[in-house]
Amino acid sequence: MLTDMDRGFFNPASRGYHAVYRENEVNHCPGCGRTHWYLGRVLAECAFCSTALPLEAARSAGPQSGPVIRRGGPPSYSGLH
Repeated sequence: MLTDMDRGFFNPASRGYHAVYRENEVNHCPGCGRTHWYLGRVLAECAFCSTALPLEAARSAGPQSGPVIRRGGPPSYSGLH
């Protein structure tokens, strides 16, 4: 039997519950139920049980800069004057 993923399209309902930290809302921890959080750049961490949630705003902030990968040796500046 083919699943939705085998057919080549994504069905968000098939992935299940996805908890995220939403800014300007009361966010209850899915681990302990408390509402105190340490906020980082892309994650929010519960101050009591250390459960981490991704920030909803971090996914919609636009393209992220990727790592700089340089192949070969160090750059040669001999052509510059």
